[in-house]
Amino acid sequence: MPREKRPLDGVLLFDKPLHLSSNTALQKVRRLFQAEKAGHTGTLDPLATGLLPICFGEATKFSSGLLDADKTYHALVKLGQTTTTGDAEGEITGNCDMVLDEQQVCAVLHDFIGQISQIPPMHSALKHHGKPLYEYIRNGETVERASRNVIIHELVMEHFSGDNMEISVRCSKGTYVRTMAEDIGNALGCGAHLRGLRRTAIANFRVENAYSLEQLEAMNMPARDACLLPLDCMLQHMPMLELDAVQVTRMAQGQRLGIDAGLPDGKIRLYSAGKFIGVAALSGRRLAPDRLLSSVAKNAACTV
Repeated sequence: MPREKRPLDGVLLFDKPLHLSSNTALQKVRRLFQAEKAGHTGTLDPLATGLLPICFGEATKFSSGLLDADKTYHALVKLGQTTTTGDAEGEITGNCDMVLDEQQVCAVLHDFIGQISQIPPMHSALKHHGKPLYEYIRNGETVERASRNVIIHELVMEHFSGDNMEISVRCSKGTYVRTMAEDIGNALGCGAHLRGLRRTAIANFRVENAYSLEQLEAMNMPARDACLLPLDCMLQHMPMLELDAVQVTRMAQGQRLGIDAGLPDGKIRLYSAGKFIGVAALSGRRLAPDRLLSSVAKNAACTV
């Protein structure tokens, strides 16, 4: 008999294991928490591990900030060997015996720092006409993809041993580290593929603070609930504003407020009596509701 699902709000920092898709990992965690609603904040390939924040309930309303945030990865790159998929899962398509030294490789890595152009890989979840690219390649089809610009904020050589290197990458959203590994190999003239990938950070969240599937499975429900972060943990980069009860009711009814709080235009975290109630957009001293908690809207409806 299936267990009854329960309303649950919060954010879990999850350490996704190897060989699980992000959606499979999400469903496993959702079942453990018996949560009615859950979503993740950025896909990781089955061959990648690491930080996968999972949002429960109302937290899904505010997850776009993490989707757009910078990510940090630890990548293992095999030099001198190319594969059909650009990673260790594909068949080997070429080998090169070129001898490289660390100084030569570091010089090429430096060229990849800043804004670069990438062509998304066919073996990816990026959609074309509503269908993921990997479904086309499974059917033997190749789709023309437009290049797009991404930003590599940091690219550091962590270890080098001739035909293997470990790098740390901090990059903008939409960056394919697998494609970058291939492009680095092409720039070196020897080819390369991604041998392993671990996401270590998203914005200010770090994998060291994440929970594994084994840890969660060993906990009882109260212990699991204690792992959740509050809804506003994803919004700490936004200015905050405290509203009184009358202002909250007006906002929940869709009205704009005249505000002279000395805050910059943009998204604002809202609180009332010290409790987080949602996000609003400030423009020219006019505050408009953006995303409010469902409970706020319900309470406002009761006062009408």
